[in-house]
Amino acid sequence: MKHPCRPLGRLLLCLSLAGLLAMPAQAAREEEPSAGAMTADALIARPLGIVATVLGTAVFVVSLPFSAAGGNVEQAADALVMGPVRETFVRCLGCRSDGRYRRPRSN
Repeated sequence: MKHPCRPLGRLLLCLSLAGLLAMPAQAAREEEPSAGAMTADALIARPLGIVATVLGTAVFVVSLPFSAAGGNVEQAADALVMGPVRETFVRCLGCRSDGRYRRPRSN
């Protein structure tokens, strides 16, 4: 017999991983991403980011009545949907910080 809490446990695990993906990265830009970092990002982080975006969207929709009643719809949307979207679709491939890659200036 299947345990009734397993799907809930898996969902909580996925949501906690989604939270890690949405955490702010280091503010300072580092070196140009390596081929290994780009490969790992493309094969591991981006698919996890898509999963986090889908799960975050589902949680946002379910929690929308409560967020609306509490007056924090924008904060919930930013944390549950837009954070994973930025990490998945805006962050440059292989970069650890969010945003597009800008080549460092040589002084």
